[in-house]
This record gives sequence, structure tokens and C-alpha cells, in this order.
Amino acid sequence: MEKLSINAIIKKIENEELFHAVSDDYSLTLKIDSYVHYVCSAIHDGHQFRSELWDNCLHTEYDRWYEEDPATKAMIQSQPIVISGCDSRFEYDLNRPPEEAVFETAWGKQLWKQPLPDAMKTKSLEKHASFYKVVSALIQKIEEKHGCCIVFDMHSYNWQRWDREVPTWNLGTSNIDNKRFGNEVESWRNRLSHIKFPYQIAQTAKINDTFQGNGYFLKYITQNFKNTLVLATEIAKIYADEYKQIIYPEVVEAVANQLEINIPEQATEFLKHVSK
Repeated sequence: MEKLSINAIIKKIENEELFHAVSDDYSLTLKIDSYVHYVCSAIHDGHQFRSELWDNCLHTEYDRWYEEDPATKAMIQSQPIVISGCDSRFEYDLNRPPEEAVFETAWGKQLWKQPLPDAMKTKSLEKHASFYKVVSALIQKIEEKHGCCIVFDMHSYNWQRWDREVPTWNLGTSNIDNKRFGNEVESWRNRLSHIKFPYQIAQTAKINDTFQGNGYFLKYITQNFKNTLVLATEIAKIYADEYKQIIYPEVVEAVANQLEINIPEQATEFLKHVSK
């Protein structure tokens, strides 16, 4: 891995170079082993929270971890193109538009002891903007090269706080072209429903059951790139103890090993459909 400026990362994408980099502000990582027609993302995987914000933050480190999507990058790391966020969504949320990306409250609780100064907000929003510059360059390159792109947008959610039975996997599809891509959505849901977990963990995969796919990442790509499908894919945190802040690496590995097969297969199916 090398440390590169955002402009240098974009230049490498434009030149179709293969690389594995962290941005020089340590806000994102991008790995490109091959310029295939599919991209994997883990935008809420990050847990970094810059030190100048610590004393002013009312939420604990655990509070932040609980609402992040830990280990989602590990689940897709074997794929040829992986982009991920390094910073906590409590600093700025990559799945919200810029005007909403820096929280004042988070999950019903005030976030800051004192209102965040504009200079602090600006520093965070600059990283948000940089991420989307890279995303734009990446998807543009993939569409130019292949005529289409499919993005596997990986997230996780806290299933134990729901007061009803919720699925192991949820696909959010309310902001994609379901008439055009409905078959791909159902195919991906079906693949996810057959993923096997250790310990006989219950397995279900549903569409728009817990979340509907209203994130800015999906919306941004869908609105700006007409031949790109974003599959907002949420896994319940059955791979962790939500309340003890423990990750179960054997469960993460089981998911990663099966996604390593299923993601390329789904991407191939997508390309055949779009190319007709």
C-alpha cells in the first residue's frame, strides 16, 4: 500500500493503473487489482475519530462503534476493486449528503458538548468531498471501459435492538431502477439467502425490510451514472456481540469466503443482462 494524494489517486484511475493506496489524509483506502466491471465498498467500516474532537464529544468510543459497520471491509477485501472509508461516521457520514454529513445529534443523543466550530466542520466536509471525487472518477472509468458497472455497497446493522424478527440480509432498493434491475436484485437476494454461517445462525434475506436504500452513496452514483447499479447490502451484526464490542472473526471469514465466490458470479450475471 502507498500513501497518495486524492489527485494522485484520481490520476492513477484515469491512467488505469493498478494500485493499493491510502489517501494522504488517511480518510479512505482504495485497492484496484484489475479494472473489472464491479466495485465493492465499505463506507461505514471506519472507526477513526480525529483527536481534536475527542474532548467535545458526548458519545463514547463504544457508542460510535455500535453505530458503525465494523468488519464490512474484511468481508469484501478479496475483491478486485475495494473502496472504504477510514473515518467514523460520527466525524462525517459518507452515506449522507454534505449538508447533513456532520451530525449535531446522533441516534437521539446530542453529539457535541459545545457546537462544532465551522473550521472543524469544514475539515470533515473536505474529506467527504474528496471521497466522492474518487468515487466519481472510479465509476466513470468503469463505465467507460465496460459500458456498465455494479457496486456492492456493504453495510451492517444492529439486529438485537429491533422488537421483531429481522432478516440476516437486507437489500435496500427504493432508489434504484427496479423495472430495469429487478431480476438482478432478486438474484442477489437469493444468493445471499444461501450463504452458510457457523453455529447454525438463522439465515434469511429480504428486500426493503429493515432499510430501504436511502443512502447518499447509492443516490449519488445512481443519479450521476445511468448504467451503474448499486446494491445496498446490509448484514445483521450476527458476526459480533453488539453489546460487548466483540467481533467473531470466524463468522466474518465465513461470510468473506462465500462473498468471494458470489460477488463475481453476480457481477457476471449483471454484465450479461446489461449487454443484451
